[in-house]
Amino acid sequence: MPQITKREYRLADGRELIYFDDADTTLSPDRAPDARVLDPRPATATMRQDPLTGEWISIAAARQNRVFLPPADQDPLAPASPTNPSEIPDNYDVAVFENRSPSFGPDLVGENAPLGLDDLTSIGLGRTRTSVGRCEVVSFSPAHLGSFGSQTESRARTVIEAWADRTSALSALPGIEQVFPFENRGEAIGVTLHHPHGQIYAYPYVTPRTTRLIESIEKFGPDLFERILESERASERVVLSGKHWTAFVPFAARWPIEVHMLPHRHVPDFAATNEEERDELAGLYLTLLRGVDRIYDTPTPYIAAWHQAPVRVKRDEIRLMLQLTSPRRAESKLKYLAGSEAAMGAWIGDVPPEHTAELVRNGISRL
Repeated sequence: MPQITKREYRLADGRELIYFDDADTTLSPDRAPDARVLDPRPATATMRQDPLTGEWISIAAARQNRVFLPPADQDPLAPASPTNPSEIPDNYDVAVFENRSPSFGPDLVGENAPLGLDDLTSIGLGRTRTSVGRCEVVSFSPAHLGSFGSQTESRARTVIEAWADRTSALSALPGIEQVFPFENRGEAIGVTLHHPHGQIYAYPYVTPRTTRLIESIEKFGPDLFERILESERASERVVLSGKHWTAFVPFAARWPIEVHMLPHRHVPDFAATNEEERDELAGLYLTLLRGVDRIYDTPTPYIAAWHQAPVRVKRDEIRLMLQLTSPRRAESKLKYLAGSEAAMGAWIGDVPPEHTAELVRNGISRL
């Protein structure tokens, strides 16, 4: 059987570039080098600790210079041409490369790098640490427009393989505590490129959301995810299910459209999934995203967040989980985080989760 193929290169400034060729690719195995002359990479950003919460804020001023909604002939994720010296020097199926203006990295160690989780969880005034880590871009296609949901099943499977590969590689880097693949889709979410792509962040800490999850597991018990899956699979909120995965609207959904997906067996991250699970996910995930797009006559903005277990903490208890969220509360209305949600973190749901599940199932039925 044809296999997905990984090909490793370097960009002109030394950043890593990896091509993942579809199992049914028509591309040549040879790729052109990056012929650009690039400025040195910006210095690694600095994190500052908020003593009120203990959270770390990365101050990454270089991100102010990133491209904003360019036309097709200036697309930085399109294959390079004589008039568009883009980030990807040749044609491709899926391409992964280090972000030119990252929030974390490129340094992985340094004089003021974090000294481990005990160091990061201490509280003090005026504390700073270097924002070590890695930020990568995952381009799903050479096409200028689209999203994950517009890809073929073969291409979706290639992206999943890339997520698994990069999760394994990034987790092995010094200073990395958690790896997070995600896709932002739609201007309402704040995307700066229409090109179909996602990102992977490799953090030097365990994220605040996961820290809260760990607290819940310690209070509930190590079988929290198993019990959640059992409960949701017995509910009216299931929207899609296969042999290895189930998608459902959660019992206490925050967003007007919110769908979670869990694997049926315990796996901490993409790297731990097997071939059968990845194969099934490619089709189910496409069905879910396309169904969400059929709820209304126009595409739905969303954040597709793949939560993974930290590199060194609770890996036997935290399960890989998709959390797909959209602020779209009606065809022409969006939910904005106002006082209660943004300032106090006290959420008020606009749509009953059971109604959202019905909307998503109806969208899927229109495919």
